[in-house]
Amino acid sequence: MSAPFWYIIANPAAGNGRAGRRWAEVEALLQELGFSYTVKFTGHRGHAIRLVEEAVLNGHHHILGIGGDGTNHEIANGILQQAHVPGTEITYALLPVGTGNDWARQYRIPADPRERLLRLQAGQTVLQDAGKVTYLRDGQQQHRYFVNVAGMAYDAFIARKLEQHRFVSRLQYLLMVGQYLMEYRLTPARLIAAEEAAEDAFYTINIGICRYSGGGMQLVPHAVPNDGLLAVTYARKLPKWEVLLQTLRFYNGTILQHPRIGGFQTRNLRVEHIGAVPTLLEADGEFLGETPATFSIMENALRIAL
Repeated sequence: MSAPFWYIIANPAAGNGRAGRRWAEVEALLQELGFSYTVKFTGHRGHAIRLVEEAVLNGHHHILGIGGDGTNHEIANGILQQAHVPGTEITYALLPVGTGNDWARQYRIPADPRERLLRLQAGQTVLQDAGKVTYLRDGQQQHRYFVNVAGMAYDAFIARKLEQHRFVSRLQYLLMVGQYLMEYRLTPARLIAAEEAAEDAFYTINIGICRYSGGGMQLVPHAVPNDGLLAVTYARKLPKWEVLLQTLRFYNGTILQHPRIGGFQTRNLRVEHIGAVPTLLEADGEFLGETPATFSIMENALRIAL
């Protein structure tokens, strides 16, 4: 069996420009290890989605992304949005060079370029589920796919606030999350699923395919990427000092042990705001829009190269 030809989509801005600075090193490794490839660089938000469409139209079925969680989100959406071939006929790989690299953490994908490329040559793949969310943006209904974690309420408030920031470290990110906590005002919402329903002024609502988000947080520790279910976590109203005191739980997987935090699994979820103020939405760290939002699962939607 011949080695695959890789269509590389690289985001030079990822990791505060680290992806662009390391491209010469990565390209030298590609050539040393005998990879066949072509490369396209993204220039703006949404560009990777269009590059995937171009790749598939030109017959490419192996796509390698070089970037962070945002690049991963766009490439996954490109694969799932295109209608030319089934998504599982495309093998997708990521070389993680972002700040958080949360999706890659689920699969223990190495950030070291040599180690990553050597693992690619082994040819091991798995199928992963994807989530689909329908929501409002500027009064218009839209939809997007996500492959890691979607967040609502404070998570989306933060995503919108931090869109223009460039982060050097996870510590810097965490400090800004704490800073903006003081500005956030809770708004009431309603969760509706076959398995469970809840109403409250939620601090956060998370819907996960994979386990990690926010630079290593485990807000959906019960998420399994190929079980055909969305993992849902919701935090009811808490004093802000209590949120800060529970920071360790965000990282060690014990968040569901807190009495004000609930969790369940479902195939379909609807989130509605109560009153005039909508609840905000992000997916895979990208701010999307607001409620009403409906979530559904797409089983075995992506073929991932480990």
